[in-house]
Amino acid sequence: MGGGAIVSNVPNGGTQTRRRVRTRGEAILHDPSLNKGTAFTEDERDILGIRGLLPPRVFTEEEQLVRVMSNYRRKTSNLDKYIFLIGLEDRNETLFYRALIDNIEEMMPIVYTPTVGEACKEFAHIWRRPRGMFISSRDRGRVAQILRNWPEADVRMIVVTDGERILGLGDLGADGMGIPIGKLSLYTACAGIHPTQCLPITLDVGTDNEELIKDPLYIGLRQKRVRGEEYDALLGEFVAAAHEVFPRAVLQFEDFGNRNAFRLLRQYRDQMCCFNDDIQGTAAVALAGIYSALRITGRTLLEQRFLFLGAGEAGIGIADLLVLAMVQAGLSLEEARRRCFFVDSKGLVVKSRTDLQDHKRRYAHEHPPAPDLLNAVTATKPTALIGVSGQPQTFTQPVIETMARINARPIIFALSNPTSKAECTALQAYSWSKGACIFACGSPFDPVEFEGRRFVPGQGNNAYIFPGLGLGVIASGGRRVTDEMFAISAQALANRVREEDLATGRVYPPLSEMRRTSLEIAKAVAKVAYAQDLASEPEPEDLESFIRAQMYEPTYQSYV
Repeated sequence: MGGGAIVSNVPNGGTQTRRRVRTRGEAILHDPSLNKGTAFTEDERDILGIRGLLPPRVFTEEEQLVRVMSNYRRKTSNLDKYIFLIGLEDRNETLFYRALIDNIEEMMPIVYTPTVGEACKEFAHIWRRPRGMFISSRDRGRVAQILRNWPEADVRMIVVTDGERILGLGDLGADGMGIPIGKLSLYTACAGIHPTQCLPITLDVGTDNEELIKDPLYIGLRQKRVRGEEYDALLGEFVAAAHEVFPRAVLQFEDFGNRNAFRLLRQYRDQMCCFNDDIQGTAAVALAGIYSALRITGRTLLEQRFLFLGAGEAGIGIADLLVLAMVQAGLSLEEARRRCFFVDSKGLVVKSRTDLQDHKRRYAHEHPPAPDLLNAVTATKPTALIGVSGQPQTFTQPVIETMARINARPIIFALSNPTSKAECTALQAYSWSKGACIFACGSPFDPVEFEGRRFVPGQGNNAYIFPGLGLGVIASGGRRVTDEMFAISAQALANRVREEDLATGRVYPPLSEMRRTSLEIAKAVAKVAYAQDLASEPEPEDLESFIRAQMYEPTYQSYV
């Protein structure tokens, strides 16, 4: 190869292209995308000038994985496990993704919810090494220049946050970077988006969290949040710069506050290829769970009445997608909306209220007020209760008992996360409903034994949706992300649930099947892109093979 040149493979438009990287000696051991650690062969050690820099024994990737899992499982806390995995990713990216893919059910709660929430709260204190890009409100006028500092030119997936609404934890400012990092690790693990094509970004516009501002180790701007015209100007410059510097990238808005999330999505969704996972991804995974639940109850979507606790991004997003699905099934828009009711901090959302934000008004019905959730359940008689409030223990025993009295098989989705914010636990839902409810949760709960039956709660994790959707958009060269893509993603996900899953009350497929599930979703999304004339890639004869060829597999490349 001459001169210590290393060739590695990266996907490009459905084929594997060869990228020449001139790195040798100790430098290669400090590049996580190239490093193989003790797996470098005898010939590679000579060619690359690293003989003597490693122990003499050559290990296989499988043998290295044994060491990784042994060390990982010795960690006594989830945060320690998170730190260990991030350290592995910083040293040896291939081995990190091999471990994550092979142990996805065990590790997903660590790299993402619920542990990532704890990691974000401690982010400044567990800081090890920069990952992704930070763009601050002081960078106005030079955002494109800063984005060009990123070492990879072919970025296909960007996850961006401003840190204002991290999970159910609130404003974590620049410490919210753990969320884009975690999301993108799942894009790679669950759908095979190549790590070099992923870019996490935090827009640091300050924080209103006084504890962070006072923290001497806080990594972000120690100032109040920028809002109004200055905020909008930065966002506008960022979106334009991202499209200019990375024209083939999909932009995912993540964990923005309610005051910005809806309007940013409305403003930019028709200008570039973007979506908001908190609004649209959550909606798709919830809709998929409803489809599966209806297979258990034997009822149809048009027979349902939905009551939401929480009228923010997640709740409105789920309702909007449910409405689209009901319209596709034959209802008028107004009829579909009348099947969805909301309870916020002031009670039932009704038309007579004068304090409603814009995004709530389309679900404000002519209905007598109800001061709280229990009264709302009694008044509206829902078949499904969906919690997206971030308020723990709000699905009380009287609420669930009332749902069970109204319905033979009540649908109870406690989707707030992390676990500490769940509206109820799986044990509470099953025991208070006497085993009648169909339950799903936002964060994982253990199986429940109740009166001789074993229930497996389904985790409504957005990771079921966004990786496959992103893969489908990227593979087809999609120019926009549409609501129909999320609706078809939900159907594709529900189709992956087997009868034996439903028999245990599980409304989602096993996490161990995530890559196959993501492939099915990607195929469905790509078909929508082609049907809606939104694809820039030619439609292949064999769509599955075309997409599969683009999915990254974490195996060591030969440098000889």
